[in-house]
Amino acid sequence: MRRKTMRPPVIIPAYQPGPELEALVKALISDGHTEVIIMDDGSSQNLDGIFSALRGLPGVHLLRHAVNLGKGQALKTAFNYFLTNFPKECPGVITADADGQHLPKDIAALSHCLSENPSSLCLGKRRFKGAVPARSLFGNTLTRLIFRGFSGRSLGDTQTGLRGIPRTFLSELLGVRAQGYEFELEMLLLAVRSGMRIREIPIETVYLRGNDSSHFNPLLDSLRIYFVFLRFSASSLLTAVVDNAVFVLVHLISSKVFLSIVIARLLAGSLNFMLGKKIVFKSKERVMPEIAKYATLVSVFMLISYGMVTAMVAFAGINVYAAKLLTEGSLFLASFAAQSLLVFSRPDTDLALRDSAPGAGGT
Repeated sequence: MRRKTMRPPVIIPAYQPGPELEALVKALISDGHTEVIIMDDGSSQNLDGIFSALRGLPGVHLLRHAVNLGKGQALKTAFNYFLTNFPKECPGVITADADGQHLPKDIAALSHCLSENPSSLCLGKRRFKGAVPARSLFGNTLTRLIFRGFSGRSLGDTQTGLRGIPRTFLSELLGVRAQGYEFELEMLLLAVRSGMRIREIPIETVYLRGNDSSHFNPLLDSLRIYFVFLRFSASSLLTAVVDNAVFVLVHLISSKVFLSIVIARLLAGSLNFMLGKKIVFKSKERVMPEIAKYATLVSVFMLISYGMVTAMVAFAGINVYAAKLLTEGSLFLASFAAQSLLVFSRPDTDLALRDSAPGAGGT
């Protein structure tokens, strides 16, 4: 007989919440969610009445930050509380927003998804139909496209706040440095690198009063989110400068394309490895296995680069230096995906985080 698992608690980070928060919590309790964790992220004192009322509700755990630290830090504080106070039988947590965007029925659907698939990251996928604020539609569309280009994974909603997160994944997330809205994007990238199955559950798209209650700053928070991608772009640009400068220098001296590519790739590759490990992917795995995988990857890309440059020069009559730039530009995204999935992935978590039935659902 299958042992019944505990229903995941619902975590709701809240900063300057409106009346929608209390209504949502009461609806969740009525719907059978026995544990709700409210994370007050430094709201002003005039809202103490709302939090006091919530504290008095059955099954509500109220956590508080003295000052506003950002959504990412609020979630991490709640994750830590869950890991230290809830039994191991509980499969994980559900995160939902405090502004009324997530309906109780959709939260219940994510809870069911996580309970049935405790090794999967479950995401509530909005449909983006009807009256959707332009900034929300544009931001999500752009982030989806960039995420797909950098990770090789296609997701329907990269900015959803409604998520079912496995218990086994929470400890890793506590080590993510991001504190604001960009934390949720870092979570997705980390899930992809870990080989975790990601399941998307369709949910209603709800924007109350044109989403005016959201504390998402379209300029600053978008820059923080896209900085996650820019880390790789910046390191790749620096590597490209070194790579092409060395290539030009060696080719001017030797006139040999292959020799120039080998020497340039050795020097630039060493720089790229250090930047990738410490800054871009922030890998904590052992160095030597990663160096071995990286060296293999560099060798493969070096041969591809040599073939492409030679073909452009021989058959298209392109200048050798222009051919080198075109080749490296075309291999940019492939390099990111390969490094993320093959070199700086997290093999120690792959087996623990994959579903026991890999053919069942998901994206």
